[in-house]
Amino acid sequence: MNKMLTGAVATALSVSFVAEASATEWNVSVWGKRRAFTEHIEKLAELVSEKTGGEFTMNVSYGGLSKNRENLDGISIGAFEMAQFCAGYHPDKNRLITVLELPFLGVENLDQEVAISHAVYAHPAVQDEMAQWNARLLMTSPMPQYNIVGTGDPRDELAEFEGMRVRATGGLGKAFEAVGAVPTSVTATEAYQAMESGVVDTVAFAQHAHLSFGTINQADWWTANLNPGTVNCPVVVNIDAYESLTDEERDALDSSVDEAIAHYLANYGALLEKWDSVLEEKGVAKVEISDAELDAFRATAADPIRAAWIADIEGQGLPGQELYDLVESTLADAKGSN
Repeated sequence: MNKMLTGAVATALSVSFVAEASATEWNVSVWGKRRAFTEHIEKLAELVSEKTGGEFTMNVSYGGLSKNRENLDGISIGAFEMAQFCAGYHPDKNRLITVLELPFLGVENLDQEVAISHAVYAHPAVQDEMAQWNARLLMTSPMPQYNIVGTGDPRDELAEFEGMRVRATGGLGKAFEAVGAVPTSVTATEAYQAMESGVVDTVAFAQHAHLSFGTINQADWWTANLNPGTVNCPVVVNIDAYESLTDEERDALDSSVDEAIAHYLANYGALLEKWDSVLEEKGVAKVEISDAELDAFRATAADPIRAAWIADIEGQGLPGQELYDLVESTLADAKGSN
Protein backbone atom coordinates (compact mmCIF):
# COMPACT_ATOMS: atom_id res chain seq x y z
CA MET A 1 0.00 0.00 0.00
CA ASN A 2 2.83 2.38 0.92
CA LYS A 3 4.55 1.56 -2.37
CA MET A 4 1.33 2.36 -4.24
CA LEU A 5 0.96 5.68 -2.43
CA THR A 6 4.60 6.57 -3.01
CA GLY A 7 4.18 5.83 -6.69
CA ALA A 8 1.04 7.93 -6.91
CA VAL A 9 2.74 10.87 -5.20
CA ALA A 10 5.75 10.59 -7.50
CA THR A 11 3.50 10.52 -10.53
CA ALA A 12 1.58 13.58 -9.33
CA LEU A 13 4.78 15.45 -8.64
CA SER A 14 6.15 14.48 -12.03
CA VAL A 15 3.00 15.73 -13.80
CA SER A 16 3.11 18.94 -11.78
CA PHE A 17 6.77 19.47 -12.66
CA VAL A 18 6.17 18.91 -16.36
CA ALA A 19 3.21 21.30 -16.33
CA GLU A 20 5.28 23.94 -14.53
CA ALA A 21 8.25 23.43 -16.84
CA SER A 22 6.10 23.82 -19.93
CA ALA A 23 4.77 27.23 -18.88
CA THR A 24 6.41 30.26 -20.49
CA GLU A 25 7.36 33.23 -18.35
CA TRP A 26 8.83 36.42 -19.82
CA ASN A 27 10.54 39.26 -18.00
CA VAL A 28 9.73 42.73 -19.30
CA SER A 29 12.02 45.70 -18.60
CA VAL A 30 10.51 49.19 -18.34
CA TRP A 31 11.24 52.10 -15.99
CA GLY A 32 9.63 54.66 -13.71
CA LYS A 33 6.27 53.45 -12.43
CA ARG A 34 3.09 52.15 -13.98
CA ARG A 35 1.55 55.02 -15.95
CA ALA A 36 -0.20 55.86 -19.23
CA PHE A 37 3.08 55.19 -21.06
CA THR A 38 3.10 51.53 -19.97
CA GLU A 39 -0.60 50.67 -20.03
CA HIS A 40 -0.38 48.80 -23.35
CA ILE A 41 2.33 46.56 -21.90
CA GLU A 42 0.24 45.80 -18.83
CA LYS A 43 -2.77 45.10 -21.06
CA LEU A 44 -0.70 42.90 -23.37
CA ALA A 45 0.44 40.80 -20.41
CA GLU A 46 -3.15 40.46 -19.23
CA LEU A 47 -4.43 39.41 -22.66
CA VAL A 48 -1.64 36.91 -23.32
CA SER A 49 -2.21 35.24 -19.98
CA GLU A 50 -5.96 35.04 -20.60
CA LYS A 51 -5.57 33.60 -24.10
CA THR A 52 -3.15 30.91 -22.96
CA GLY A 53 -4.91 29.96 -19.75
CA GLY A 54 -2.03 31.29 -17.68
CA GLU A 55 0.57 29.24 -19.55
CA PHE A 56 2.30 32.35 -20.96
CA THR A 57 2.86 35.12 -18.45
CA MET A 58 4.85 38.35 -18.32
CA ASN A 59 6.50 39.92 -15.31
CA VAL A 60 6.69 43.68 -15.89
CA SER A 61 9.61 45.20 -13.97
CA TYR A 62 9.83 48.95 -13.40
CA GLY A 63 13.58 49.50 -13.24
CA GLY A 64 14.46 46.23 -11.56
CA LEU A 65 16.06 44.60 -14.59
CA SER A 66 17.95 47.38 -16.34
CA LYS A 67 18.47 51.11 -16.66
CA ASN A 68 16.27 52.67 -19.34
CA ARG A 69 19.24 53.55 -21.56
CA GLU A 70 20.40 49.91 -21.41
CA ASN A 71 17.17 48.09 -22.27
CA LEU A 72 18.15 47.49 -25.89
CA ASP A 73 21.50 46.09 -24.77
CA GLY A 74 19.65 43.79 -22.38
CA ILE A 75 17.45 42.55 -25.20
CA SER A 76 20.48 41.90 -27.40
CA ILE A 77 22.08 39.54 -24.86
CA GLY A 78 18.81 37.92 -23.77
CA ALA A 79 18.88 39.35 -20.25
CA PHE A 80 15.10 39.64 -20.55
CA GLU A 81 12.55 38.86 -23.23
CA MET A 82 10.74 42.16 -23.74
CA ALA A 83 11.59 45.81 -23.17
CA GLN A 84 10.59 49.37 -23.89
CA PHE A 85 13.09 52.02 -24.94
CA CYS A 86 13.15 55.46 -26.53
CA ALA A 87 15.04 56.07 -29.75
CA GLY A 88 16.52 59.34 -28.55
CA TYR A 89 18.39 57.61 -25.72
CA HIS A 90 20.79 55.98 -28.20
CA PRO A 91 20.15 57.19 -31.77
CA ASP A 92 23.33 55.51 -33.00
CA LYS A 93 21.84 52.10 -32.16
CA ASN A 94 18.48 52.71 -33.83
CA ARG A 95 19.25 55.23 -36.56
CA LEU A 96 16.28 54.55 -38.80
CA ILE A 97 13.41 54.89 -36.35
CA THR A 98 14.69 58.35 -35.42
CA VAL A 99 12.85 59.53 -38.56
CA LEU A 100 9.82 59.45 -36.28
CA GLU A 101 11.47 61.98 -33.96
CA LEU A 102 12.05 64.63 -36.61
CA PRO A 103 10.48 67.94 -35.54
CA PHE A 104 7.22 69.27 -36.95
CA LEU A 105 6.12 66.16 -38.84
CA GLY A 106 2.53 67.37 -38.60
CA VAL A 107 1.10 64.53 -36.51
CA GLU A 108 -2.20 65.64 -35.00
CA ASN A 109 -3.26 62.77 -32.74
CA LEU A 110 -2.22 59.44 -31.26
CA ASP A 111 -3.95 57.36 -33.94
CA GLN A 112 -1.77 59.03 -36.55
CA GLU A 113 1.30 58.46 -34.39
CA VAL A 114 0.50 54.74 -34.24
CA ALA A 115 0.02 54.60 -38.00
CA ILE A 116 3.35 56.15 -38.93
CA SER A 117 5.27 54.27 -36.24
CA HIS A 118 4.01 50.85 -37.28
CA ALA A 119 4.57 51.66 -40.96
CA VAL A 120 8.21 52.47 -40.22
CA TYR A 121 8.60 49.43 -37.96
CA ALA A 122 7.42 47.20 -40.81
CA HIS A 123 10.05 48.47 -43.24
CA PRO A 124 12.63 45.73 -44.02
CA ALA A 125 15.63 48.04 -43.46
CA VAL A 126 14.31 49.00 -40.02
CA GLN A 127 13.71 45.38 -39.10
CA ASP A 128 17.22 44.47 -40.26
CA GLU A 129 18.77 47.22 -38.16
CA MET A 130 16.89 46.12 -35.05
CA ALA A 131 17.79 42.48 -35.71
CA GLN A 132 21.42 43.48 -35.15
CA TRP A 133 20.35 43.88 -31.52
CA ASN A 134 18.40 40.60 -31.59
CA ALA A 135 15.29 42.76 -31.28
CA ARG A 136 11.93 42.40 -33.00
CA LEU A 137 9.73 45.51 -33.01
CA LEU A 138 6.36 44.63 -31.50
CA MET A 139 4.46 47.89 -31.00
CA THR A 140 4.91 51.58 -30.40
CA SER A 141 4.21 53.62 -27.27
CA PRO A 142 2.38 56.54 -28.91
CA MET A 143 2.73 59.90 -27.27
CA PRO A 144 1.21 63.27 -28.09
CA GLN A 145 3.27 66.23 -29.17
CA TYR A 146 5.71 67.30 -26.50
CA ASN A 147 5.42 70.65 -24.77
CA ILE A 148 7.58 72.26 -22.15
CA VAL A 149 7.09 73.24 -18.55
CA GLY A 150 9.34 75.88 -17.09
CA THR A 151 10.13 77.97 -14.06
CA GLY A 152 10.18 81.74 -13.77
CA ASP A 153 8.67 84.03 -16.38
CA PRO A 154 6.91 82.32 -19.30
CA ARG A 155 8.83 82.06 -22.56
CA ASP A 156 6.43 82.69 -25.40
CA GLU A 157 8.81 84.12 -28.01
CA LEU A 158 11.69 82.40 -29.82
CA ALA A 159 14.09 85.12 -28.71
CA GLU A 160 13.44 84.01 -25.13
CA PHE A 161 14.59 80.47 -25.98
CA GLU A 162 18.15 81.75 -26.45
CA GLY A 163 20.27 80.11 -23.76
CA MET A 164 17.29 78.22 -22.29
CA ARG A 165 18.44 74.94 -20.77
CA VAL A 166 15.90 72.34 -21.81
CA ARG A 167 15.59 68.63 -21.20
CA ALA A 168 14.93 67.36 -24.72
CA THR A 169 16.24 64.33 -26.60
CA GLY A 170 16.65 63.34 -30.23
CA GLY A 171 15.09 65.52 -32.92
CA LEU A 172 13.41 67.68 -30.29
CA GLY A 173 16.77 68.54 -28.80
CA LYS A 174 18.03 69.54 -32.24
CA ALA A 175 14.94 71.68 -32.82
CA PHE A 176 15.46 73.62 -29.61
CA GLU A 177 19.16 73.94 -30.34
CA ALA A 178 18.33 75.47 -33.72
CA VAL A 179 16.63 78.40 -31.98
CA GLY A 180 19.40 78.97 -29.46
CA ALA A 181 18.35 76.76 -26.54
CA VAL A 182 20.76 74.38 -24.82
CA PRO A 183 19.35 70.84 -24.83
CA THR A 184 20.37 68.12 -22.41
CA SER A 185 19.35 64.50 -22.76
CA VAL A 186 18.94 63.45 -19.13
CA THR A 187 16.62 60.48 -18.85
CA ALA A 188 12.99 60.80 -17.83
CA THR A 189 13.76 59.53 -14.34
CA GLU A 190 16.44 62.23 -13.91
CA ALA A 191 14.33 65.13 -15.21
CA TYR A 192 12.74 66.19 -11.91
CA GLN A 193 16.08 66.40 -10.14
CA ALA A 194 17.61 68.28 -13.07
CA MET A 195 14.78 70.82 -12.89
CA GLU A 196 14.83 71.07 -9.10
CA SER A 197 18.58 71.64 -8.98
CA GLY A 198 18.55 74.18 -11.80
CA VAL A 199 20.51 72.05 -14.25
CA VAL A 200 17.65 72.75 -16.68
CA ASP A 201 15.17 75.62 -16.85
CA THR A 202 12.56 73.68 -18.78
CA VAL A 203 11.57 70.09 -19.52
CA ALA A 204 9.97 68.78 -22.71
CA PHE A 205 7.63 65.87 -22.05
CA ALA A 206 4.24 64.53 -22.98
CA GLN A 207 1.51 65.13 -20.41
CA HIS A 208 1.70 61.74 -18.68
CA ALA A 209 5.44 62.14 -18.07
CA HIS A 210 5.08 65.61 -16.54
CA LEU A 211 2.68 63.98 -14.09
CA SER A 212 4.55 60.73 -13.50
CA PHE A 213 8.01 62.24 -13.05
CA GLY A 214 6.83 65.26 -11.04
CA THR A 215 8.08 68.05 -13.32
CA ILE A 216 4.61 69.58 -13.29
CA ASN A 217 5.11 70.16 -9.55
CA GLN A 218 8.15 72.36 -10.27
CA ALA A 219 6.47 74.28 -13.09
CA ASP A 220 5.20 77.84 -13.24
CA TRP A 221 4.02 77.60 -16.86
CA TRP A 222 3.30 75.20 -19.70
CA THR A 223 3.36 75.76 -23.47
CA ALA A 224 -0.04 74.61 -24.66
CA ASN A 225 0.59 74.72 -28.40
CA LEU A 226 4.33 74.61 -29.13
CA ASN A 227 3.96 71.01 -30.44
CA PRO A 228 7.45 70.62 -31.94
CA GLY A 229 7.29 66.84 -32.18
CA THR A 230 7.53 63.81 -29.96
CA VAL A 231 9.85 60.93 -29.15
CA ASN A 232 9.42 57.38 -30.38
CA CYS A 233 9.52 54.57 -27.88
CA PRO A 234 9.06 51.04 -29.22
CA VAL A 235 8.34 47.85 -27.33
CA VAL A 236 10.63 45.11 -28.59
CA VAL A 237 11.04 41.39 -27.95
CA ASN A 238 14.15 39.27 -28.05
CA ILE A 239 14.10 37.41 -31.39
CA ASP A 240 15.29 34.11 -29.91
CA ALA A 241 12.60 34.25 -27.23
CA TYR A 242 9.94 35.09 -29.81
CA GLU A 243 10.95 32.25 -32.10
CA SER A 244 10.98 29.77 -29.22
CA LEU A 245 7.30 30.40 -28.46
CA THR A 246 4.79 27.76 -29.44
CA ASP A 247 2.42 28.62 -32.29
CA GLU A 248 -0.35 29.17 -29.74
CA GLU A 249 1.78 31.48 -27.62
CA ARG A 250 3.03 33.46 -30.61
CA ASP A 251 -0.51 33.90 -31.88
CA ALA A 252 -1.66 35.03 -28.43
CA LEU A 253 1.09 37.65 -28.39
CA ASP A 254 0.68 38.94 -31.95
CA SER A 255 -3.11 38.99 -31.85
CA SER A 256 -3.11 41.05 -28.64
CA VAL A 257 -1.13 44.01 -29.95
CA ASP A 258 -4.03 45.90 -31.54
CA GLU A 259 -6.22 45.47 -28.48
CA ALA A 260 -3.38 46.57 -26.19
CA ILE A 261 -2.85 49.70 -28.30
CA ALA A 262 -6.59 50.44 -28.29
CA HIS A 263 -6.59 50.21 -24.48
CA TYR A 264 -3.59 52.55 -24.34
CA LEU A 265 -5.29 55.13 -26.58
CA ALA A 266 -8.50 55.08 -24.54
CA ASN A 267 -6.56 55.46 -21.29
CA TYR A 268 -4.41 58.29 -22.64
CA GLY A 269 -7.47 60.04 -24.02
CA ALA A 270 -8.94 60.14 -20.53
CA LEU A 271 -5.74 61.70 -19.21
CA LEU A 272 -5.76 64.42 -21.87
CA GLU A 273 -9.37 65.29 -21.06
CA LYS A 274 -8.45 66.20 -17.49
CA TRP A 275 -5.15 67.95 -18.29
CA ASP A 276 -6.53 71.49 -18.05
CA SER A 277 -7.93 70.78 -14.60
CA VAL A 278 -4.52 69.44 -13.54
CA LEU A 279 -2.84 72.67 -14.63
CA GLU A 280 -5.42 74.73 -12.75
CA GLU A 281 -5.11 72.60 -9.63
CA LYS A 282 -1.32 73.01 -9.57
CA GLY A 283 -1.38 76.69 -10.47
CA VAL A 284 0.49 76.27 -13.74
CA ALA A 285 -0.12 79.03 -16.29
CA LYS A 286 -1.00 77.99 -19.84
CA VAL A 287 1.15 79.78 -22.41
CA GLU A 288 -0.04 80.13 -26.01
CA ILE A 289 2.66 80.71 -28.64
CA SER A 290 1.61 83.02 -31.47
CA ASP A 291 1.25 81.69 -35.02
CA ALA A 292 4.06 83.97 -36.17
CA GLU A 293 6.45 82.55 -33.58
CA LEU A 294 5.43 78.99 -34.43
CA ASP A 295 6.01 79.64 -38.14
CA ALA A 296 9.45 81.03 -37.35
CA PHE A 297 10.25 77.95 -35.23
CA ARG A 298 9.23 75.61 -38.07
CA ALA A 299 11.23 77.56 -40.64
CA THR A 300 14.33 77.45 -38.47
CA ALA A 301 14.08 73.85 -37.29
CA ALA A 302 11.94 71.64 -39.50
CA ASP A 303 13.43 71.80 -43.00
CA PRO A 304 17.13 72.06 -42.09
CA ILE A 305 16.97 69.24 -39.52
CA ARG A 306 15.01 66.98 -41.87
CA ALA A 307 17.45 67.60 -44.73
CA ALA A 308 20.43 66.94 -42.46
CA TRP A 309 18.87 63.71 -41.17
CA ILE A 310 18.16 62.40 -44.68
CA ALA A 311 21.68 63.28 -45.87
CA ASP A 312 23.25 61.60 -42.85
CA ILE A 313 21.24 58.39 -43.21
CA GLU A 314 21.68 58.23 -46.98
CA GLY A 315 25.41 58.80 -46.46
CA GLN A 316 25.48 55.58 -44.43
CA GLY A 317 23.93 53.65 -47.30
CA LEU A 318 20.51 53.52 -45.64
CA PRO A 319 17.11 54.58 -47.06
CA GLY A 320 16.63 57.93 -45.34
CA GLN A 321 14.57 59.59 -48.06
CA GLU A 322 12.47 56.47 -48.53
CA LEU A 323 11.63 56.30 -44.84
CA TYR A 324 10.78 60.00 -44.64
CA ASP A 325 8.52 59.61 -47.69
CA LEU A 326 6.89 56.60 -46.02
CA VAL A 327 6.11 58.72 -42.96
CA GLU A 328 4.66 61.48 -45.13
CA SER A 329 2.46 59.17 -47.22
CA THR A 330 1.27 57.15 -44.23
CA LEU A 331 0.41 60.34 -42.35
CA ALA A 332 -1.53 61.68 -45.33
CA ASP A 333 -3.50 58.43 -45.53
CA ALA A 334 -4.19 58.50 -41.79
CA LYS A 335 -5.43 62.09 -41.95
CA GLY A 336 -7.63 61.22 -44.91
CA SER A 337 -9.27 58.37 -43.04
CA ASN A 338 -10.02 60.42 -39.90
